Amino acid sequence: MDHFGTLMFTPRVAAEQAARGSREQYERMLQRPVPDGLGPDEKAFIESRDSFYMASISESGWPYVQHRGGPTGFLKVLGPETIGFADYRGNRQYVSTGNLSGDARVALFLMDYARKARMKIIGHAEVIEAEDAPDLSAQLASKGQGRVERLFTIRVAAFDWNCPQFITPRFTEKEIEAMLGPRMAELQAENADLRARLADYEGGAE
Repeated sequence: MDHFGTLMFTPRVAAEQAARGSREQYERMLQRPVPDGLGPDEKAFIESRDSFYMASISESGWPYVQHRGGPTGFLKVLGPETIGFADYRGNRQYVSTGNLSGDARVALFLMDYARKARMKIIGHAEVIEAEDAPDLSAQLASKGQGRVERLFTIRVAAFDWNCPQFITPRFTEKEIEAMLGPRMAELQAENADLRARLADYEGGAE
């Protein structure tokens, strides 16, 4: 696995950092040890996602960013340097699939809006027909999503964690339910009790 800064802080990027006063900061970042692979924190974060964004490179040179979503855990860690997910029937544009047939490089953004966390991954993707890898297909399939058509595996070249600045917190229905569920249960119980008291009062008034 490579150092994220080594791959991303190209000479032009370094020149901009130097001109704008941040080069020293990122020189220190480059001194950090290169990770051996995806560790427990990365695995837990990756496998708790229900969506991510993936950029590929087209023949025309334009980047293409695609949103991928599914049940929590649909993106899986297959090894210290490999992640993967199953692909199902969609709008049949096949833009990412076509792009990857000519250039395997991808960049992923994994967002946790509720906790204001962001993980960036760059790597080389491979598209595999599901029928050619039945065991892997079974491993990557998500229940209730239909028939798996193809598989995407990504050999991670580098990754980095971003600071939480400017990430606006957003919450899924499940997260909101977890936060408000106990209080809602209390309110419902109080409401039921008040209704019962009101009914007793009205009955006594007669």
